[in-house]
Amino acid sequence: MILLFSLLVAICTGPGLSESSSTVRLVGGPHRCEGRVEVKQEGQWGTVCDDGWDIKDVAVVCRELGCGAAKKTPSGTLYKPLAEKEQKVLIQDVDCNGMEDTLFQFPEDVRLVDGPGRCKGRVEVKHQGQWGTVCNAGWSLSAAKVVCQQLGCGRAILTQRCCNKTIQGQGAIWLSQVSCSGQEVNLRDCPSGHWGKNNCTHDEDTWVECEGPFDLRLAGGDIRCSGRLEVLHKGVWGSVCDDGWGKKEDQVVCKQLGCGESLSPSVKARKRFGSGVGRIWLDDVHCSGNEESLEQCQHRVWGHHDCNHQEDVAVICSE
Repeated sequence: MILLFSLLVAICTGPGLSESSSTVRLVGGPHRCEGRVEVKQEGQWGTVCDDGWDIKDVAVVCRELGCGAAKKTPSGTLYKPLAEKEQKVLIQDVDCNGMEDTLFQFPEDVRLVDGPGRCKGRVEVKHQGQWGTVCNAGWSLSAAKVVCQQLGCGRAILTQRCCNKTIQGQGAIWLSQVSCSGQEVNLRDCPSGHWGKNNCTHDEDTWVECEGPFDLRLAGGDIRCSGRLEVLHKGVWGSVCDDGWGKKEDQVVCKQLGCGESLSPSVKARKRFGSGVGRIWLDDVHCSGNEESLEQCQHRVWGHHDCNHQEDVAVICSE
């Protein structure tokens, strides 16, 4: 669908009592509650494709903006000036039930199926209300990284051509020649061939394996923002070795936990939380300090270390 006809308009009954600081806006209309729908991702505003768009989706936009009830959704070309040609279409196939608080609560459009958990399996994407597979032609570990991040799983560790006959996909093969940089937020942001138009068979379905969902905690202290650092891997909590650990790594942990700034405690202060037991999951962790999650920092392979629990990391944050 060409850009001119893919832009959406939402019209709400009228402005509410207060304006919203959300990542959606209506532009080109007579007031902030009527106009072309635009969404913000990674600091950039873009448009929304009208595939599957209906009054339920408008209701969510109006609610998010504090603009009363949804009224209608005419063509996106109604309001001038039209979106710039270089402006990206950031989302499509929006499928809200009308009860969500924000537009970005609509159901997920990528999944991993027939694996040993939600973070390993055959890649499927949802298009026009139907789930279908992704052809391995053109696929890379960078594309797998996008899928893993989108699903809230850990790092991408494997991608390969799938599968034996018992777990091959059925029905539509929606995508092929997917080319991601690895920095995209959503698999749909990656360039690809036309939806549903390819010469692939289900022998070429794509399989991806991600590490499990990453989580961390500070244990052994009186409050949640101070303690011995533990990370969750394969469903098991384990400690982190202090080889190479410093202020930047402390900073990332405090940021991820929403605990303010690191207080850069002394070695003695760190030792008061005691030693861990069981697994030592991470060693030689190196962060720049700008990461949003400790998982994004460089480290040795999970479970590989030359440490004992006397070297467990402890962190003390300001909150």
